Amino acid sequence: MTEDKVTGTLVLAVFTAVLSSFQFGYDIGVINAPQQVIITHYRHVLGVSLDDRIAINNYALNSTEELPTSLGDPTPVSWAEEETMTSASLITMFWSLSVSSFAVGGMIASFFGGLLGDKLGRIKALLVANILSLVGALLMGFSKLGPSHILIISGRGISGLYCGLISGLIPMYIGEIAPTTLRGAIGALHQLAIVTGILISQIVGLDFILGNHELWHILLGLSAVPAILQCLLLFFCPESPRYLYIKLDEEAKAKKSLKRLRGSDDITKDITEMRKEREEASNEKKVSIIQLFTNASYRQPILVALMLHAAQQFSGINGIFYYSTSIFQTAGISQPVYATIGVGAVNTVFTAVSVFLVEKAGRRSLFLIGMSGMFVCAIFMSVGLVLLSKFPWMNYVSMTAIFLFVSFFEIGPGPIPWFMVAEFFSQGPRPAALAIAAFSNWTGNFIIALCFQYIADFCGPYVFFLFAGVVLAFILFTFFKVPETKGKSFEEIAAEFRKKRGSAETPKAAVEMEFLGPTETMISTVMHSETQ
Repeated sequence: MTEDKVTGTLVLAVFTAVLSSFQFGYDIGVINAPQQVIITHYRHVLGVSLDDRIAINNYALNSTEELPTSLGDPTPVSWAEEETMTSASLITMFWSLSVSSFAVGGMIASFFGGLLGDKLGRIKALLVANILSLVGALLMGFSKLGPSHILIISGRGISGLYCGLISGLIPMYIGEIAPTTLRGAIGALHQLAIVTGILISQIVGLDFILGNHELWHILLGLSAVPAILQCLLLFFCPESPRYLYIKLDEEAKAKKSLKRLRGSDDITKDITEMRKEREEASNEKKVSIIQLFTNASYRQPILVALMLHAAQQFSGINGIFYYSTSIFQTAGISQPVYATIGVGAVNTVFTAVSVFLVEKAGRRSLFLIGMSGMFVCAIFMSVGLVLLSKFPWMNYVSMTAIFLFVSFFEIGPGPIPWFMVAEFFSQGPRPAALAIAAFSNWTGNFIIALCFQYIADFCGPYVFFLFAGVVLAFILFTFFKVPETKGKSFEEIAAEFRKKRGSAETPKAAVEMEFLGPTETMISTVMHSETQ
């Protein structure tokens, strides 16, 4: 069957696209390893380092013994301590901003990835997005030469904007160029590239490579390399045939692009599917984010899509990365950083495994298997943490549970939500659906980053019992509400949703959209919904 063929052009296009996903992963992981080095640098940049400040204060105290003490407690010593504490909290604030500005940038830009892809085309949109990537990387790369805290926070924010755009653009592009039978496997490469980026950032962030006082700024600016490579390779990549055929109505160009991607003149099946989709799209016009929720045809798919992304973020995976180092320390590993890299390696290996499994086992089955495994691991992890003081060998139970939890995550909940959303929707609603899904993913990421520390402090070793409960709820939801999408056309998937909704009516494309004007109307609707 010619549609199944993996051609050189398809490999080049997918590899080029997922360079963006690699940058996304690299930017997520890169800030962790050099934390202490950057904080030390911040101290020096923010005027006087803390040690010098204490020395100056002590000198002031020793040379002014006649200072009035009638106010009681506020002595020069407490003033010195207060200064030190103020400086420490200021540095903590700048560090927190250095980490979280990335997620804020991502949340803002995730709304506009689909819009940019529709306005400029997928390839030009990626080229434009890379400007943000390069600016962010340059600001961080030169941060040692100027006010580093301002340059790093700005650079991370701008890199976040880039990653927000591509978290909608990349699943859309690779979902549109992939043959139906390989759509799942190729879709999973987005997540594989993200976890590879995280792993590479952990390795090059080791103190004897780039995570040291001399080279940390190069470590932060290194994401410019895949950005430049991608810019060069994009000139050789075909535009999405779906975009050309359905959006621009340029059949000749779409056929030329398809022939390059499929390596064959026999593209009848693809053209037939796209023609059917275009007929629906001609009725659909554009679908705004608000209409995804108000139109009955789209409501269930978008709610399922959001729940899949919520399951990914609230499963406790970020907590695992937070907790792993302390558990590895408890287990007596002298350099827990290597064990954390081990978790990153397991992460990458099992994501690669999911690429091969996703077309064999199906998306829904893998998602359920992954979540069920995570549920069991979360319970064992909590039991291990609770009984650690009584049975020292329990730390090995916790360690094993960590590695297995990560493995199960990457088999299902890691990669699957990203491309399932692209599969749920046809051309009309897809950009808006990917935008809202990417936004919800970033928001979940931000909430967990903000709250996990407090939850962990409050629950102590019982924290993963809480996540086990959350995971169980998502397992039940998936079992009853999520359809299988493996090897199905968009029309067949829509029919599955109608079956789950218990109604057999033919989906009327968003007829109420007819009164809407051109793209500007949608942009204003999106911007309005973003401000709410």
